[in-house]
Amino acid sequence: MRDSENDLRRRVRVGERDAFAEMYEQWAAAVHQHALWLTGDRTSAEDIMSETFLTAWRVRERLHEDGGSLRPWLLGIATHKAENARRGLRRRVAFLARQRRTPVVEDFAPEVAGRVDDARRLAAVHVALDRLRRPEREVLTLCVWSGLDYKQAAEALDIPVGTVRSRLSRARAKLARFTDEAQENAEPRADRGEMKGEAALAALPVREETA
Repeated sequence: MRDSENDLRRRVRVGERDAFAEMYEQWAAAVHQHALWLTGDRTSAEDIMSETFLTAWRVRERLHEDGGSLRPWLLGIATHKAENARRGLRRRVAFLARQRRTPVVEDFAPEVAGRVDDARRLAAVHVALDRLRRPEREVLTLCVWSGLDYKQAAEALDIPVGTVRSRLSRARAKLARFTDEAQENAEPRADRGEMKGEAALAALPVREETA
């Protein structure tokens, strides 16, 4: 498996277009999902996915010939693109919030209602994410949501493995504290005992080594 990954890496590095198409087909969905978690905005995630692969093509010669899966490299590029997009999105939201609001007529079709519900859940997660520092947020999304191990996350962010561990530990501790605060302020729920939101995120394990 690793030999085939290194072969794809070498082919991408020398500019084989078929290899680039193969890389896109293999990892586009993962890059899009990672960008969505980081931005909370589907349009931004689509843009980030496109920008990530365009950047990957431009800087392909920087790839090491050996290194296994290209996913950490791509998610590292996407992480930087997403943080830039987050800043731009916050500026647009702040601008729109200052404008006069137009009444919205809701469409209660099941498909639309499902999309609205998904958007609300994603927005709720981002309330917690926005309380984390950028380095903590990046490591959390890479390790917990995108499934990278410590070594891969370190490669994606170009930082030591020990730094990944410490940032992830801080992120989880903060999320647990945010959850405790939210529970103290919330009304009693019928589904007590079920881990939800940021508490569930903080409890997810991280692989120690590359599979």
